[in-house]
Amino acid sequence: MLMAEPLSVEKFRKRCDAKSIEVHTTNEIKPSKEIIGQDRALRALKFGLEIKEQGFNIYISGMPGTGRKTAVADYVNALAKTKPVADDWIYVNNFSNPSEPNAIRLPAGRGRTFAEDVGALIAFIVRVVPKIFESDDYAARKEATLKSIEAEKAKLFAKINASAQQQGFIIQSSPMGLLTIPMLNGKPLKEEEFMALPQQKKEEIQQRRETLNAELRQAFHEMRELDGKVSEAIGKLNRDVAEVSIGPRIQDLRDKYHDLSEINEYLTVVQNDILDNLGQFADEQQAQLPPQLRFLQLKEAPFRKYEVNVLVDNSKAKGATVVIEHTPSYLNLIGRIEKEVQFGIVSTDFSMIRAGSLHKANGGYLIIPVEDLLRDPLAWDGFKTALKTSTIAIEEPGEKMGLISTRGLKPEPIPLDFKAILIGTPTIYQLLLTLDPDFRELFKVKADFDTTMDRTQSNIKKYTAFMCNFSHKSGLKHLDGEAAAGIVEYGSRIAEDQEKLTTQFGKIADIIRESNFYAIQDNSEHIKSKHVSRTLEEMIYRSNLIQEKIQEYIRRGIFLIETDGEKVGQVNGLSVIELGDFAFGRPSRVTASVGVGRDGIIDIEREASMGGPIHTKGVMILGGYLSNKYAQDKPLSLAARLVFEQSYEGVEGDSASSTELYAILSALSGLPIKQCLAVTGSVNQKGEVQAIGGVNEKIEGFFEVCKAKGLTGEQGVMIPSSNVQNLMLKEEVIEAAKAGKFRIFDVSTIDQGIEVLTGAKAGERKPDGSYGEGTVNYLADRRLREMAEKLREYQVK
Repeated sequence: MLMAEPLSVEKFRKRCDAKSIEVHTTNEIKPSKEIIGQDRALRALKFGLEIKEQGFNIYISGMPGTGRKTAVADYVNALAKTKPVADDWIYVNNFSNPSEPNAIRLPAGRGRTFAEDVGALIAFIVRVVPKIFESDDYAARKEATLKSIEAEKAKLFAKINASAQQQGFIIQSSPMGLLTIPMLNGKPLKEEEFMALPQQKKEEIQQRRETLNAELRQAFHEMRELDGKVSEAIGKLNRDVAEVSIGPRIQDLRDKYHDLSEINEYLTVVQNDILDNLGQFADEQQAQLPPQLRFLQLKEAPFRKYEVNVLVDNSKAKGATVVIEHTPSYLNLIGRIEKEVQFGIVSTDFSMIRAGSLHKANGGYLIIPVEDLLRDPLAWDGFKTALKTSTIAIEEPGEKMGLISTRGLKPEPIPLDFKAILIGTPTIYQLLLTLDPDFRELFKVKADFDTTMDRTQSNIKKYTAFMCNFSHKSGLKHLDGEAAAGIVEYGSRIAEDQEKLTTQFGKIADIIRESNFYAIQDNSEHIKSKHVSRTLEEMIYRSNLIQEKIQEYIRRGIFLIETDGEKVGQVNGLSVIELGDFAFGRPSRVTASVGVGRDGIIDIEREASMGGPIHTKGVMILGGYLSNKYAQDKPLSLAARLVFEQSYEGVEGDSASSTELYAILSALSGLPIKQCLAVTGSVNQKGEVQAIGGVNEKIEGFFEVCKAKGLTGEQGVMIPSSNVQNLMLKEEVIEAAKAGKFRIFDVSTIDQGIEVLTGAKAGERKPDGSYGEGTVNYLADRRLREMAEKLREYQVK
């Protein structure tokens, strides 16, 4: 087995040749609005948008910054323009039950027109009706109508008088009503004269009075009937006169909306209500109110019931509606019923019903960030109910929760037909799938947005097309070829893969914005490579205060890290510290001590409750490696302790498991490890070194320490061979490597790694199970055999 050689500098970073961009600046590229690098998501999205069956709503799954929301919105908007415009919806008064307003569907644009037509009709009636009742023609017809009835009343009164006189009475009117007064010798009797009459005479007069009173009661009944005839005749006259004036106007509306039966039915009801309540249009009613209340009576009370509440107006739409609801609260989604206070009284009616996002998106598409939707305790439940029932029922939140039982409006539910699109993370998708049984039935289409895309020439062109489109859309300077190539390389850096590009276009957009700022400062016509480089440096500088503090502590000897010399059982390990917006590599000293015993490998981090489960698993794998390697002919009589020195926070991950194993092998063999090298990589029980994450940050973290202490040319990092494809190191590291001041070794096995670290041969197992004398494995195996014998001797004693 040949000892590993330092990695070629050309593999430190995969370059993007500016010539491959094929243009001088991105301004020469045709902008592209397609969704880049998301073929899988796009295919699912197309399917979900086109299928019409219920429940095939879409969940867009992806990490923030991948352009999920912008890409989906652009795609859906483009698709919506090819779809028919949705209908309008209006609410009108239910004259038979005002607490349950009626919803009416109209073709797009006709809702607003109908509302204007009805408003014009009411204005016409308000203006014309008072004039009708003031006209001479109306007065003449009213007088003629009253004259015949008054003649009947006079005839009836004369008949009563004649009957009274025949029976010896006269009829007089008083505040008490009509009085029947007896006559004697042609003269009315006074009360005292009547009382002075003989008893028989009085009884006779009283009998005649009762007979007359019976006739009077019948006459009064007939009189009331005549009064009713007066009211009925006047009402019929008013209705006939008004209908002649307003009927043609209403008929014009019927003709205009002849294709809408529900509108015609509503106009008939409105006409009947107007004719039944003509008095509300008379000026006399207004005059009876105090001046400060006349406007209230005129505007709000009589005529408000004829208004048309246009809930959804698609008159200006150019296709299906696309609604992006950024604040998906219950009221914003389902709609609300507003209230107003007048003179201390809270009131509401159908004209104060307001549309929610579901109404506006009806017949189109609704896009909602699921994280925001789940924050409102009622929103998710209301949203699901609308999807399950395919209707929108506006309901007060208090009533829905059973907290309010006061009488309120119950608007007629509206049929719902739209496509719902939720945007969220994979974690929320899994939680909803697990915890909500309705979710699977309502969102049957999942569109996964990947965080990376293949770095092919075709995709690089799409990448630069995005830069062009973003610069144009945002009013920024365009990038020259070298700057665009630099951003392509940065895309691979974020993806941590030489063969991939990140699809987190939010980060790419931020780089372009900041580079544009520096280009403006330089009065540059275009964004150049130096502006992109400065942006990346400034972004790091703004966030790496903690990294610099740690490096300072290492340089001053507060944190003990050695970058030269050799030590037994001591290795420089590498870890990554995540600070949210910034990640950096931090070297840590890993030490191992070994002794006789049966405890195996003791993880001090775990014993101190500072090690995570994955780190614990990695340490336990080391025992499997040692058993497989050295315990085939003897028991593993070992008590080894591992620790991350000066580690004051939790340790998680298995990327240091190979480092810990190297420390144990060094302690067992007695061979010192070069401190000029730092190590990363996980290991399996077969001794194969496996890939880890954050390889660029780890290498750069140790490089910064070496640079601070002084580069000697011997320093470097050892990484798994499978991580070479992830290298996208910064220019400073590459330049140091070119100058022979820094090296990177890649290894596939522990044997290769231990050779690099110790300079000694690892040693291969011979057929008899032994190893070549003087090799690392020979020395470690011999030490373990000695420890097993000592343990056996101790037990015998």
